[in-house]
Formats: sequence, C-alpha cells, structure tokens
Amino acid sequence: MTKHSITINVLLDNQNLPEHIDWNATGSAEATPQQAKAFMASFWDPKERTALRMDLWTKKMMVDEMNDFFFQTLMTMADTYVRATRNEDLSDELKEFARSFRKKAEEKLMEDNKDVPQ
Repeated sequence: MTKHSITINVLLDNQNLPEHIDWNATGSAEATPQQAKAFMASFWDPKERTALRMDLWTKKMMVDEMNDFFFQTLMTMADTYVRATRNEDLSDELKEFARSFRKKAEEKLMEDNKDVPQ
C-alpha cells in the first residue's frame, strides 16, 4: 500500500487574511510547491453523516476568477457525481445549473463594471 500526502501552506497578513497559498503533493510530477489563489476541500464524516469543508482565497483573487473557479468546480462535481453514482440525469442537471450560474455571474460582473473606467 502506498501512502501520499497533500500539503497546503497559507501565508496570512496582519489581519489573518490569506496573502499567499501554495500546495504540493507527494507522488506529483511537480517538484516545487504550486501557487494557488483559492482552494476548496470537502471531507465526508461518515459518523456524523456530514460534509466538513475548508475554503480560502487570497486577497488577489478577482471576482471573474472566482466565477470561473466556481463554474469549473461545479462542472467537476457533476463529473465526479456521475462516476460515483452513474446517475447521468442528475449530473446533467448539475451541469445545466453550472452553465446558468456562469451566465448570470458574467452578466452581474458586466453590470457591476459598466461604470468603472477602463
């Protein structure tokens, strides 16, 4: 049996807000830690039958990046769900929601930025 580990390092500023995030994993092709602006991790607690989660993002994470991050995460969740359950109908429904989410997020961002000088 092989054991691997993932290490996430978070550098906080004076107000304890994430300034920098990097991560690395044993067995990865990357020898040096990889920089990230955000991460989300969920763990299933079988005893409590609840999801435990962590999510952090740096001050440099832009709203358009967060929109993309959520869209891609939702799409990945749909792919994972269908692999785990073989329920293609619900997976497709989640993907449709993700597309709708992306469209509304882009519209909101354009609306918020219409008065911002370029």
